[in-house]
Amino acid sequence: MSSNHYIGVDLGGTKILAGVFDRNLKCLVSDKNKTKAALGYSGVKERIIETIKGALHLSGTDISNVKGIGIGAPGTISKDGESVLFAPNLDWREVPLKADIEVELGCPVWLGNDCSVATMGIHRHELDSKHKNMICIFLGTGIGGGIISNGVMLKGETQAAGEVGHMVLDPKGPLCGCGVRGCYEALASRTAIYNKIKNAVETGEQTVLVEDGIKNLTKIRSGKLRRAVEAGDRLATKVLDETCFYSGVAIANLCNLLNPEVIVMGGGMIAQMGETMLPKIKEAAFDRIMPGSREVRIISTKLGDDAGITGAAVLAYDNS
Repeated sequence: MSSNHYIGVDLGGTKILAGVFDRNLKCLVSDKNKTKAALGYSGVKERIIETIKGALHLSGTDISNVKGIGIGAPGTISKDGESVLFAPNLDWREVPLKADIEVELGCPVWLGNDCSVATMGIHRHELDSKHKNMICIFLGTGIGGGIISNGVMLKGETQAAGEVGHMVLDPKGPLCGCGVRGCYEALASRTAIYNKIKNAVETGEQTVLVEDGIKNLTKIRSGKLRRAVEAGDRLATKVLDETCFYSGVAIANLCNLLNPEVIVMGGGMIAQMGETMLPKIKEAAFDRIMPGSREVRIISTKLGDDAGITGAAVLAYDNS
């Protein structure tokens, strides 16, 4: 392999995915690990490095053949692109991730918000930059997004634009990890679903997600939730319907504000349950979108889990 290769890293609240890409931004191999956020910053940083090395091993090369590394991290990135300022799902504040990975691996690193980076991957690699006005929404452990306006990624004054998960949809709703009540993320993310199911089970509701009592209710993965819905589980279906409703409301707000050409849904929940969720999301959205913005298309990404690593590779490619 030549030095014209790139690594894309997607750092999520539950998993880390790293891919090795060629000069045409084709993913050659990828590797993944659990994030294990409870290990703290140092522990997660080591798991990022471990995942990168795992992908390199699978590709049959080493770091000397890599031109740059792009990392999509969940949360707010500093204006200089050096640090993660705030990542509530990892409990990080002002951590120097870029410099730390560069020191460990001896390779240039570029850091971006995970959802903005994934949006770049979808826009450039999947949709061939066809759409000048596009919004991506990613449903997983948390909820994030990215906005393409007039063909350019909307970054905002401090590169904090696109935090769609922190639109307040219910001011009296549950407390979000950011400290505010009623955020979209606190109402519709996989974490929100877990909290709703936990509270319901504690009050006596039954669900196949818990077989032997509340003590065995662990963090619910998207695949497990999908299987419960397919089995006709009433509680799982109810909370998923709520997620679809709030997603539709959020999309309507974004469409009425920004008038995009297309909304692209992604993340682990969409990858697992997109066929079930999208019709319900569209129904809730189009009930609330103003007539002038109703031409919008609401679709799911075909890149699936690879959207994040693809966008991160694009970030490294553009800056190397």
